[in-house]
Amino acid sequence: MKILHTSDWHIGRALYGRKRYEEFEQFLNWLIGCVEAESVEVLLVAGDVFDNGTPSNRALELYYRFLCRVSVAGCRHVVVTAGNHDSPSLLNAPREVLRFLDVHVVGCMAEAAEDELVVLNDADGKAELIVCAVPYLRDRDIRRAEAGETFEDKGRKLVEGIRDHYRLVGEAAVAKRAELGLNLPIVAMGHLFTSGGQTVEGDGVRELYVGTLGQVRADIFPDCFNYLALGHLHVAQRVSGSDVRRYSGAPLPMSFGEAGQRKIVVAVNIDPDGVTVQEIPVPGFQLLATVRGGWGRITERIAELKRDASPVWLEVIYEGDDVIGDLQERLRELVDGTSLEILRAKNMRLVERTLSRMATEETLDDLTVDEVFARCLAAHDVPQEQQDELVAAFRETVAALHEDATLGEP
Repeated sequence: MKILHTSDWHIGRALYGRKRYEEFEQFLNWLIGCVEAESVEVLLVAGDVFDNGTPSNRALELYYRFLCRVSVAGCRHVVVTAGNHDSPSLLNAPREVLRFLDVHVVGCMAEAAEDELVVLNDADGKAELIVCAVPYLRDRDIRRAEAGETFEDKGRKLVEGIRDHYRLVGEAAVAKRAELGLNLPIVAMGHLFTSGGQTVEGDGVRELYVGTLGQVRADIFPDCFNYLALGHLHVAQRVSGSDVRRYSGAPLPMSFGEAGQRKIVVAVNIDPDGVTVQEIPVPGFQLLATVRGGWGRITERIAELKRDASPVWLEVIYEGDDVIGDLQERLRELVDGTSLEILRAKNMRLVERTLSRMATEETLDDLTVDEVFARCLAAHDVPQEQQDELVAAFRETVAALHEDATLGEP
């Protein structure tokens, strides 16, 4: 059996105000071709199909059109699970209709573990694979809040809840396999943060976690899983070095911090001899580049990019010693009439000189939510010994708000 594992499409995501629908469409077209070329029978999408809980009509159109096309491209089954950015109710709404296309959707944690099992049949209607389609597990679903519990208590209960859920789903899969009387492989899906996972600046993941909150160790997953298809982290990577427990990563760079990364989807072959894995590179559909340094280095690098004549979106970070008050104007002159476009320019020298005065040149786009909160603590002279606890509580609140915003409910 040939399986293709992907995740974190984030359809609808913009980059500093620039819409990227053409990129998403190009990727989905490429994915159709990949499914055909690799004779993929099962496609697994491990969460974060959309970038938010209320995707635009254009984003929805791209998603549904893709599902219609992939169903006639030789792929017999598609399994989609929700991520933390997705609205469970929005994904679940058409699942009964999509089932006629052999598209199986699990948008939220089921009341019974066996309801997250998807048994996939071969062309002759015989069961050939069990998928444990576990969506993003929300705090409210797996942990009971209690008065007076500490931050550490919450983190421990959250991890225990995730571990228990995977144990129950794994046991249900083994029981289903015994019931069918077939030695079927079991593949699990998930959308979570494993301890030690690699993140990058601007990926929107690292800001949701503080300490060990919501991070799980690799040993929470049952041994019955022949392959574990994970989403949430945008960097493609193995979990604890295992070749069969993987993050596929985001197929498109979601920030300038991801520019230059090798983007992939994962092809998984399951046969009587075991599981083999192949990484398939995803081509770049829109080049991104960060140019940083002094003015001389910036002009030199932009000149190199001009000679390449490729359309590139740029992030420029000026780090020179001289104060340049008209950086934006100078940069516009450098790229005028070229295929280069500057989406973000940051004048680090000017920020350093005026930070204490909260200069108008600095905008919220230049600061993370953690930096804004740190400024607030400093402005109110909060003692250092109180700051760690307040920062932890603040990050926990931000994570909860982010989770609420993706539910898609009033």
